[in-house]
Amino acid sequence: MSDIKSYEQIKELLTQHGQQHLLAFYDELDEKQQQKLLSQLSELDFVQIDEWAEKYVKNDSPMEVPSEFEPAPSYPAEPEDDKQAATYKQAVEKGVKLLENGKVAGFTVAGGQGTRLGFSGPKGNYPISPVKQKTLFQLFAETVAAASAKFGAAIPWYIMTSPLNHAETVETFEQSSYFGLNPDNVFIFQQGTNINFSLDGKILLAEKDKLATSPDGHGGSLKALHVSGAIADMKKRGVEYISYWQVDNPLVRLFDPLFIGLHAKNNAGMSSKALIKAYPTEKVGNFCLVDGKVTVIEYSDLPEDDAHRQNPDGSLVFELGSIAIHIVSVDFVEKLNAHGFALPIHRAVKKIPHINEKGEKVKPEEPNGVKLETFVFDALPLADESIILETVREEEFAPVKNAEGTDSPAVTKQMMTERAAKWLEAAGIQIPRNSEGKPDCVIEMAPSFAIFPEDVEAKKAAVPDIKPGDEIYLD
Repeated sequence: MSDIKSYEQIKELLTQHGQQHLLAFYDELDEKQQQKLLSQLSELDFVQIDEWAEKYVKNDSPMEVPSEFEPAPSYPAEPEDDKQAATYKQAVEKGVKLLENGKVAGFTVAGGQGTRLGFSGPKGNYPISPVKQKTLFQLFAETVAAASAKFGAAIPWYIMTSPLNHAETVETFEQSSYFGLNPDNVFIFQQGTNINFSLDGKILLAEKDKLATSPDGHGGSLKALHVSGAIADMKKRGVEYISYWQVDNPLVRLFDPLFIGLHAKNNAGMSSKALIKAYPTEKVGNFCLVDGKVTVIEYSDLPEDDAHRQNPDGSLVFELGSIAIHIVSVDFVEKLNAHGFALPIHRAVKKIPHINEKGEKVKPEEPNGVKLETFVFDALPLADESIILETVREEEFAPVKNAEGTDSPAVTKQMMTERAAKWLEAAGIQIPRNSEGKPDCVIEMAPSFAIFPEDVEAKKAAVPDIKPGDEIYLD
């Protein structure tokens, strides 16, 4: 933490950099509030702020799309020949061994609020399971417990919050007795923040004694893992690989031996799971190869012609979409932080509540400012090696983002039932289906029952007959 500069030093700095409005209400503050404001201002790097204001706030400097890029290679969801099948078998064995030896940790990026779902509180507290209405946090906790039991090693779980929801998240875990997990194996920490700007490059005040800030994006996770002491904690435990997922996706396969094993066998720094895009302009990042490095080009930055380009068989040339599921090596995160890395800045124009020049609190109805974020996938080209494993949407991607329509709770719950039905049918259990082929029942499969399709076989005797209209909970 920086030493707190004096009022005079701060005033001079602010004047030099055109931000003197930040002291407009200084004389109205009591001594404690004055110190709080000076402390925040002392930590700012004004040279960097000037650069950000010029480049990303007053001007919209879009991400430069590389002039040359090609599709990134990937491993298919299922092996395509005997040689690949043998590779996958070895990778699974490697992944299982790493899990059994305590070399893998779970990491959830959980800084978001449930606002878009019409829900107050951390998004991880949103009730999503189709029968028991378990929250996202509870489902992940139960999966960590089930995987720890399956592989015979306690898997530590790291959760990154934001200043918006940190206290509530900690309270959730304490009040629920950590959902049955050992608190020593759950590490909750906050991501960093960036200051917010008005559209003309002025730093905004949230209160008369407080700068307006917002979380620095999921790219901030790679710095926060280091700053919080999470990486040091992992090293102490002997953890070498981090399984990364976002809090809004309850279908994610948290600890996938195949994915972990392929990453480790390739000595990769950071790897990704990908979906085959549903249509050319689906709003997911596109996996590409730029100068031999795996790179994600945002859907809004991929030229239209490239988005629609097809192979001779009719498939999309750029068909692999990014879904924020990664394996990251601990030593990769360490190396990044040792060299003082900086990820590219992404600009977001937003409605930002603030104190106006009259000292009044304003809640704007139109976008009035800029938030700056970094994205975790921008670290991919910094890795010496990076692999991509394709996965199947129905198996692993049902994010809950919107109150209604696409990516809504109703869709997510339906997909949870459909996946459970598919796993049960693969074990020979009959599922009633309607005329459209959809399950004519609601099924919730607890992580204690199965975390992989092959887990169902040993439990199938406990499954009751499922009739049309039934609600079934399997644990």
